Amino acid sequence: MGQQQQVVIVGEEHCGGEDRELTVRKTTLFTPGDGLEAYDHRTGALAFRVETYGRGGACGGGAAAGDLALLDAEGEPVLTVRRRRPSLHNRWDGFLGDGAAAGGGGHQKPLFSARRSSILGAGTGAAAVLVDLLAPGATGEFHVDGSFPRRCCRVVASARAWGGADGEAEEDVVVAEVRRKVDEDAHVVMGRDVFVLWVRAGFDAAFAMGIVLVLDRITGDEVDGDLGEDPLEATSPA
Repeated sequence: MGQQQQVVIVGEEHCGGEDRELTVRKTTLFTPGDGLEAYDHRTGALAFRVETYGRGGACGGGAAAGDLALLDAEGEPVLTVRRRRPSLHNRWDGFLGDGAAAGGGGHQKPLFSARRSSILGAGTGAAAVLVDLLAPGATGEFHVDGSFPRRCCRVVASARAWGGADGEAEEDVVVAEVRRKVDEDAHVVMGRDVFVLWVRAGFDAAFAMGIVLVLDRITGDEVDGDLGEDPLEATSPA
């Protein structure tokens, strides 16, 4: 068998050798949309948490107020997400670490940029988000199918993004998926403040969490229709 495929965006340490499942909980510390904690489903250990710069958080650096900081289990910032202004398509950029150079006198370039694919879909609850890789050596793009407010969407990598410059992948690959959390003891679907993020083996879990942050900001939690109507079938193992 060949070497396992990896897509490293934030860091190789975030690319596991097996499929990974994170339980994500919205903490809403400050305003709706702020505050997330992600726990490893197998161990129960904290994997990531989110803080908002400029709201009294522990992180500082050169980040601007309103930036979102993705922290690892030790509280170190691994990714900073910032809204680009002005932006007709609600574009967000992701920077490595605390984004200090991007907010200060330096010129750190973003790792990725995410945007709504069409302003016509705003407010419908559909994900309709495109993610472009901007890091040196990175190729390809990602798109999000489904509805994040319904907690039923998936991140799809283009064949080039998954296969790299060599183009080993022949088709698009689902690399991450958001779905409703089921209480294993009571066998009931939990509320939308708790959900599952499944990450394919070899895919950067910190990058996947960064996409979740962007989805939370772009699409919000407004849902049209019945929450019981899931637009997608699950790709990850049950």
